[in-house]
Amino acid sequence: MAEFDVGELLRDARLNALLAWAVTLVVLATAAGSLLTGDLLWAVFAAAVAALILLPPVAFRSPRTMLPWEILMLAALPVLGRSLATFQVSSQVATYLSVAALALIVAVELHTFTSVRMSPTFAVAFVAITTMAMAGVWAAGRWSADIWLGTEFLHALGDTEKAIERAIMLEFVASTIAGVLAGIIFEFYVRRQARIEPRIPDHVEAKR
Repeated sequence: MAEFDVGELLRDARLNALLAWAVTLVVLATAAGSLLTGDLLWAVFAAAVAALILLPPVAFRSPRTMLPWEILMLAALPVLGRSLATFQVSSQVATYLSVAALALIVAVELHTFTSVRMSPTFAVAFVAITTMAMAGVWAAGRWSADIWLGTEFLHALGDTEKAIERAIMLEFVASTIAGVLAGIIFEFYVRRQARIEPRIPDHVEAKR
């Protein structure tokens, strides 16, 4: 019996694409499940994660043009964890990590499929700042849903306006910390050890 080479997962474009598509289906299923249970905001969030994942294969018109599967798995876990969370603390942690995961996907796509190259310090700062920006969009999205759709996403954070503001500020701080950690992952794993190039089809490499 041939010995399985774990390194094959980090080199083979076809195998990477298969695993990446499996992760994508999980994210899409999570979006559908959240929609069916009435969790509209998280359904939209999971759909946004799926849209970012699907951007490379759509842009390059190739199903094999996918980000490293382990990065997608890292991004999918918080979304899946949030949909399955039974405790408020678990739900909040998943929120911070999910926002950071979105920023990580954006950074990896820029690094992999464009000519953009970042210095180590700037790479960490970019992911952290992008996470902060997305955390702001996430807060604004919940506020807009409460105003226009009659939801109570922000009211679930506290009984008073002061409590809600404090909870949102804590979310910003926690998301920033998660963003810094995501930036470190991007710098020390994606740029140095993920072996992205062997997993990119030749026609994509030619356009970079």
